[in-house]
Amino acid sequence: MGPRFASCDLVRRGLTRLPPYAINPRHSIRSACPCSAIASPKRWEVKIHEYQAKAILRQFGVKVPKGEVCFTAKEALAIASRLGAGPYVVKAQIHAGGRGKGGGVKIAKTATEAESLAGQMLGMTLVTAQTGSEGKRVKRVLLEEGLQIATELYLGIVLDRSQGMPVVMASSEGGVEIEEVARRSPEKILRSPIRPGYGLQPFQARNLAYGLGLGAQADQAQKLVTALVRAFEDSDASMAEINPLIVTRDGQLIALDAKMSFDDNALYRHPNLRELRDLDEEEPLEVEASRFGLNYIKLHGEVGCMVNGAGLAMATMDLIQLAGGAPANFLDVGGGASTEQVSNAFRILLSDPSVKAVLINIFGGIMRCDIVAEGVVAAASSMGVKVPVVVRLEGTNVEEGRKILLDSGLNFSVAAGMLDAARKVVALSQGGA
Repeated sequence: MGPRFASCDLVRRGLTRLPPYAINPRHSIRSACPCSAIASPKRWEVKIHEYQAKAILRQFGVKVPKGEVCFTAKEALAIASRLGAGPYVVKAQIHAGGRGKGGGVKIAKTATEAESLAGQMLGMTLVTAQTGSEGKRVKRVLLEEGLQIATELYLGIVLDRSQGMPVVMASSEGGVEIEEVARRSPEKILRSPIRPGYGLQPFQARNLAYGLGLGAQADQAQKLVTALVRAFEDSDASMAEINPLIVTRDGQLIALDAKMSFDDNALYRHPNLRELRDLDEEEPLEVEASRFGLNYIKLHGEVGCMVNGAGLAMATMDLIQLAGGAPANFLDVGGGASTEQVSNAFRILLSDPSVKAVLINIFGGIMRCDIVAEGVVAAASSMGVKVPVVVRLEGTNVEEGRKILLDSGLNFSVAAGMLDAARKVVALSQGGA
């Protein structure tokens, strides 16, 4: 197995756009990890909570359990009273899967028990496989009616870049992460493409229904799949997932859980979706960076990176990894950033307490090296930088830029090239000279 590159982490988190050759169609689209791929930039997908996704799907005709979201235990008691007799399902609302294993999904037999469970969940730090060890604080809870489950299935829509179109994915292995099914039993995943100009045809939906063993519910399944496709397309979603899709004991098809994420480049068409964004669920530094139009993604290393251009940023992170370090972030300031943007980028980068050293790698094409240098010096002077900074500049006005850095009186180390820069910054981050 080849070396593990930093770009893998971005791919796994769905934060890059992959070239068509990067996808192995036998595997889950979201689990692909082409270490050597240099991908073009994309900001993180806009995610929403389960109850919000269910509200959207309900608008398009997908059946979901009756339920309401609450922010206090008292509200949970009132919701349970409106739902009628139990049992009830109490579900913590965070932007992460695996909530049940972490104690974020509980069954309550009575309204009083539902109130008690909601009170226990609200304010708790929920740790799952997707949150990491730091977990996420629960600030809202979904209370739903309990249903009698006969069968659990999987249904979702993702973008398959190997085919250049959305694909409906279905599996009889519901309630399990689709990546795990793809790894263990890829033959159990059914796929049906949504061809541009044609959409998903009725026969495709029926084929999926019969493939899932839903002959008795074929009409229901066709309507549900069609409704999910319309919700996906009309909202400019990048992913829509129902896991599990259940068949109840009385033969009803219901979306027991739902996830949706959206292409942030299309949010200008959907102001209603923009309002669903929960900033408490997002990385604070990423939220701050978005205010200045910066492409910043927090990672888990110790070397802060500021680069212009996504390809150069990915290559820089991989060189850091190759030199024995780990990047603390992805930060692309873009080709035409102003001194103010560069200054804010540097300030945000240094706000991460895990950063032990900084690498600034700029190729001055459209962006001038002296503009970058001015922004870095301005930010460093105002913040009192306490970590070493390595700078590699090439391109337009490179000599002016280097002079600004060297004359600033600040502790900058100017590198001769990319590999030299990576080696220097890794050594400094680890306490070397």
